[in-house]
Amino acid sequence: MSVNEAVATTLADVLSELGDIAASRVRLSPAPGTATAEDCLAVNETEPKALCELVDGTLVEKAMGYESSVVAATILFLLKKFVVPQNLGLISGADGFFRLVSSTRGPDVAFVNRQRLPNGRFPEHAHPQLAPNLVVEVLSPGNTRAEMARKRREYFDAGVEMIWMVDCRNRSVAIYTSATNYVVVGELEAIDGGTVLPGFRCGVGEFFTDLDIGVDRENE
Repeated sequence: MSVNEAVATTLADVLSELGDIAASRVRLSPAPGTATAEDCLAVNETEPKALCELVDGTLVEKAMGYESSVVAATILFLLKKFVVPQNLGLISGADGFFRLVSSTRGPDVAFVNRQRLPNGRFPEHAHPQLAPNLVVEVLSPGNTRAEMARKRREYFDAGVEMIWMVDCRNRSVAIYTSATNYVVVGELEAIDGGTVLPGFRCGVGEFFTDLDIGVDRENE
């Protein structure tokens, strides 16, 4: 079911289909249900401070926050240190968007194996039509459970192999290998790249190191 279908007759219907998100995140121009991939590209090029994803023909501003941004940057750094020396592929950040089957999404961090690159070359389109192998989403206060569940379905339907849902509040990571199958690893445990990034291994606590600046956790 999508916003474009006749059942979505009110704003409440639209917000429900988008994952019970806040109305303040929905762009009204172009009108919900009528936006295109070109509209998404245009708004992200002209208004980079308010990154938008395209969902059911509707431009939806990404939920963002400083804490989640810092953690995402750390994860990007850790993954890049592993990927680049081995020439495994590309690592992108939150403004790296992908055209999926039914939406255009900008994961907080993503890894694309070089074998998925079109003709083995860097994509020419600003929003390439391909699915990353690994997606990392760092939860922000504005994200809802329904929204993230929808994102997971879309990612796996498009061909994503693994998703890390990072929870800064609980300092844990939910590792999804399908839209519903997952395990949770905590701050004192390690996370690995599985079959997507064989050989990658890192302590989950390293994702959150910067959050402890100025805090003496031993005396807490």
